Amino acid sequence: MTDHTPDNTQLFLTAAMPCPYLPGRQERKLFTHLTGRRAAALHQLLSDNGFRRSQNLIYRPACEGCSACQSVRIVARQFAPSDRFRRILRKNADISVTVCEPRATTEQFALFKRYLNARHAGGGMTQMNFIDYEYMVEDTPVQSVLVEYRLTSAPGNPLVAVALTDVMPDGLSMVYSFYDPDMAKRGFGNLLILDHIDQVKQAGLQYVYLGYWVKDSPKMAYKAAFRPLEVQKGPLGWRPLD
Repeated sequence: MTDHTPDNTQLFLTAAMPCPYLPGRQERKLFTHLTGRRAAALHQLLSDNGFRRSQNLIYRPACEGCSACQSVRIVARQFAPSDRFRRILRKNADISVTVCEPRATTEQFALFKRYLNARHAGGGMTQMNFIDYEYMVEDTPVQSVLVEYRLTSAPGNPLVAVALTDVMPDGLSMVYSFYDPDMAKRGFGNLLILDHIDQVKQAGLQYVYLGYWVKDSPKMAYKAAFRPLEVQKGPLGWRPLD
């Protein structure tokens, strides 16, 4: 099934698949390709309407009778870290941050596989090889970066976390992130978001896009802690999360 946006961009609808967030439900996605000179402009336009990028595709949920998946973004300039977040920042004072070109390395891939095997065992991504990872990172028609996080207090400054991030005109969009599963107590998932908020503030931009939030999904609960948070409400645009 296809549809067309006003600028003649062709949209496709996937077949129904089991929902990864809400048991017993089916998901469908509306998607299109990001190609050519208009890729960046289309990426921004659709992202502002709740779409997310995956390689050279951009998509959003289009599930029949369900609107649980909501696109959310942090209003970075108004964000103030809670006591819990400040503790995470202090705990990770020995982490260095480097923004890199989106180029896959074997070091990243080794960490990526360890993360998947520990946190998402049995998931489809665990079957990815280095070429698949390379496509995930490098097959981007828009401005993207890899943010590497290294432990400076350990010999050799080992890589402990990575974020694949799109650079938007008004902020940063976190596409995918992974980290050392043996260092879960450091709160790297939250640290990476806190760092992106700081990067957005330093750049004089506005938002950190976190992808989709599902109110009743425990997997998504952490996102609601980053207030103020805005939710994409279709024709109503972005509105504060209640």
